Parts: sequence; C-alpha cells; structure tokens
Amino acid sequence: VQLQASGGGLVQAGGSLRLSCAASGRTFSLYAVGWFRQAPGKEREFVAAINRGGSSTDYAASVNGRFTISRENAKSTVYLQMSSLKPEDTAVYYCAATVSGSTYVYTRKYEYNYWGQGTLVTVSS
Repeated sequence: VQLQASGGGLVQAGGSLRLSCAASGRTFSLYAVGWFRQAPGKEREFVAAINRGGSSTDYAASVNGRFTISRENAKSTVYLQMSSLKPEDTAVYYCAATVSGSTYVYTRKYEYNYWGQGTLVTVSS
C-alpha cells in the first residue's frame, strides 16, 4: 500500500488542523493505521492509532483529549483531527499502515511496514 499524508500547515496556538492519510489499493480495510510525528532533533514518536475496522483507537498522553483519529475505509483514508494545538505539536507528521489480522491497535514504530512521506505542522505561539 502507498500512503499520502496531507493537510499540514501553519496555525496559531489554540487552532485546529485536520490531517489526511490517503491509501492506494482496494484492501485498505485490512490495515491498521497510525500517526507518528518527528520534531527537529527528536526521535519519531507515536501520536495516535486506529485498528482496521475503526472500532478501537489509542493516543499518546500528550495529545489525548485534543486529537481524534478516524477512518473512512470506503475512501481509503484516515484522518487526524487536531485541536487546541500547542507550539510543542510542531513536527512532521507521518502516517503508517500495517496489515492486521485482528482488531489490535498498534502503537510502536516497528509494528508498521508502510510509511507516508510526512506533512509539516507548524504551530506558532
């Protein structure tokens, strides 16, 4: 599967953005998907994840309550709605996917086989 992340941009603190991750292929419903981010000089970190059917999600503590992950399998797209953005949310955001035979939610980088190119989110103070 190929992934295309989009929706990044410049936003003021307290604002909102919605990222999209569009996947190629007709079997998107078999893939669990996650969002990760990488700030300058830092390691790539987990942000949010959703299982293949969309029935379960998980979030990093730093974004829980502010970000919402969702998916539309008919459109082969996963979204990350980001609200109450903070300057520390500034990073390149990557979506990732892995074939899943269960309803498990994957939160670790090594569990994902496919990665998109990233989209830059900049939050100004």
